[in-house]
Amino acid sequence: MDNTKRFSNRVTDYVKYRPHYPNAIITFLQESYQLTTDKLIADIGAGTGISTQLFLDAGYRAIAVEPNAEMRDKAIELLSSYPGFTAVDSTAENTGLADESIDAVIAGQAFHWFNAQNARAEFKRILKSGGTVVLIWNERKTASAFEMEYDQLIITHGQDYVKVGHRNIDFDNIGAFYDPNPFELRVFENQQVFDFDGLKGRLLSSSYSPTKADAGYEPMINDLQVLFNRYQQNGKITIHYDTKVYVGSL
Repeated sequence: MDNTKRFSNRVTDYVKYRPHYPNAIITFLQESYQLTTDKLIADIGAGTGISTQLFLDAGYRAIAVEPNAEMRDKAIELLSSYPGFTAVDSTAENTGLADESIDAVIAGQAFHWFNAQNARAEFKRILKSGGTVVLIWNERKTASAFEMEYDQLIITHGQDYVKVGHRNIDFDNIGAFYDPNPFELRVFENQQVFDFDGLKGRLLSSSYSPTKADAGYEPMINDLQVLFNRYQQNGKITIHYDTKVYVGSL
């Protein structure tokens, strides 16, 4: 599958059910990396603009770089009222942005889809001297009994979850991306609380989940209902995340 097309039929669920990012990330970047609000941000693989909005809300100007038309159109719909917002139809490997025009590149839940080597060269081209690259992921925890069984459900029913779920994002690959420069990892707590419909929407927002048109959809939803019924408390279930933030320069 062309990775730039993976989420075209999941935009609604993506907007409604994907986790956002803790505001503490902004404080961390401002205090530790002097990322003041006069800096221009390029959000690469911005999708529907979840990570872009984090920075817009804090007062930054942000360019959302997103090749998927459906996701980019949703970002424009949701964020066009922000005076500092711009969207462009480009990829991580060929952003179309000007040389040395960007103060910080960010990528929220997106870097694992990039060609890391080509993206690195492109980021280095568009970044100003001393510019920062911030790679962000919400990684689901698998500590509780529910979270372990939910992960197994995804492995069982996900079409290519094992193949794509951990590509490019282990510590060694991140280190190779920033090499020879050092980088820092900071971890923040995050969570979502769902009723069953919300949990279903969260599952369906993932590119590896069968859609209603797929033969595996009904068995997956049936297993999800059984899992929810087993662990729900007062009609709710909680998914916990480690929000991992890697920061460095190129």
